[in-house]
Amino acid sequence: MSTGVDTSQEPARPPAKKKFTFPSALTVLAVVTVAVWLLAFLIPSGTYDRNGDGAPVEGTYHRVGSGQSFVDRLNDLFLSPVNGLYGIQDPKTSLVGPDNSGDLYGSAGVFLFVLAIGAFITVVFATGALDRGIGRLAHRLRERGALLIAGVMVVFSVLGTVEGFAEETLGFYGLIVPLMLALGYDRMTAVGAIILGAGVGVLCSTVNPFATGVASSAADISLGDGIALRFAMWIVLTAVTVAYVIRYAKRVQKNPARSLSGFLPGDQDRDQAASDAAEVPELTALHKAVLVVTALVFVFMIFSVVPWASALTGDADATPYGFELDWSFPQLAALFLCAAVLVGLVARMGEQKISSTIIQGAADFISPALVILLARGVTVIMNNSKITDTVLHAIEGVVKGTSSGVFAIIVFVVNLPLAFLIPSTSGHATLAMPILAPLADFAGVSRAVVVTAWQSASGWMNLWVPTTAVTIGGVALAKVGYDKYLRFVWPLLAILFVLICAFVALGAAFT
Repeated sequence: MSTGVDTSQEPARPPAKKKFTFPSALTVLAVVTVAVWLLAFLIPSGTYDRNGDGAPVEGTYHRVGSGQSFVDRLNDLFLSPVNGLYGIQDPKTSLVGPDNSGDLYGSAGVFLFVLAIGAFITVVFATGALDRGIGRLAHRLRERGALLIAGVMVVFSVLGTVEGFAEETLGFYGLIVPLMLALGYDRMTAVGAIILGAGVGVLCSTVNPFATGVASSAADISLGDGIALRFAMWIVLTAVTVAYVIRYAKRVQKNPARSLSGFLPGDQDRDQAASDAAEVPELTALHKAVLVVTALVFVFMIFSVVPWASALTGDADATPYGFELDWSFPQLAALFLCAAVLVGLVARMGEQKISSTIIQGAADFISPALVILLARGVTVIMNNSKITDTVLHAIEGVVKGTSSGVFAIIVFVVNLPLAFLIPSTSGHATLAMPILAPLADFAGVSRAVVVTAWQSASGWMNLWVPTTAVTIGGVALAKVGYDKYLRFVWPLLAILFVLICAFVALGAAFT
């Protein structure tokens, strides 16, 4: 008997819950901008006396009025991105605004530098030389497992320490995973070689423009300051990381049951895995020429920014040698723009392709460039409302009386949660350095040590946090669970944590 009710349709299912997605760096900094603007109404205004170099003098902090009306503060919020790019600081009032006369406070130089190196890197990748070069290396070492792991990791680490090579690694899983399986390893070995190889290089950035470069600019020091400490860190931490991955790989090769990632159907069919890892085409003469030019550009960049007299004599006030260039961001931006054109000419790309690739490269790097100016805009709000020195004074009270080594470790630890909240190294550096750099002066520590401690915190966090595309994208491409990756990497994270603390403490003690 019919009840008059249509039972042909299934009950409506409740809508699927949307997964939480961590906001982008731009969104985080927009929220930070508004939050700092609101806090500026509550935090008392104050200032330090300045010395001849413009640095705050310890113990001279005193309260002053901001002199700003609500309309002035509202105008600062509205213009914060503009001021973050090309705001000018008035030498008399210290206020920053786009129409002032004085010194550039905004990050226009760093902004253009990021776009220039983005154009250069994109042109290099467009030639196919770097991809093919790494592919040839991996394929040549395919029958020597430990050497293959070490070779891939060291190359990635070198690229990470000089140019922030990270997201670019995502294109290599299709090659590295089959090779590792063919050698009797597992997918976790490939993940470790790729993520940790590039990651430890970025952690120990020597001249990485997106980390060390931006932080050095914000700290008002040369990109070459502190390079000896960072180079020593790079050697030791890279060696430890490579050894860690090789040890795990050999353990899995000897006993596959000890694999943390497990195996998918067909993974242990070595013949099939080896056939998947097809022969990589040979490097052409043009590819070799592009690789040589690229290497020379980065070598010249390092040469141009290192304060050689100070580095070789150990005297920070040593008279510069005649061959020192003392280049900074304007010259480096010009260098990479010229180098992008040169690489395009060497690769015979043609005028139209060179132009379009440079434009595309600059467009691809507009996001980190915008992050830098937004972060700088936050510091403008703090400067104009005169709360920067108040915040500095509060932190001074926490670190006052600590030894230089303890101070350096505190800087490292304090930056860990900041690195989680702001995964963009450029934005994190621009936001934190105006506060942290003067603290180094109070502690009698080189600002370069603070830069090293900061970038180590950022790099350490980015080895595992789920807010980075490099980590999440990497484990997804390798078909490895993120929870399994954490089990694999946490002992190494603990080792690196201890080593970083030791290095920054020693660096502070010796400077």
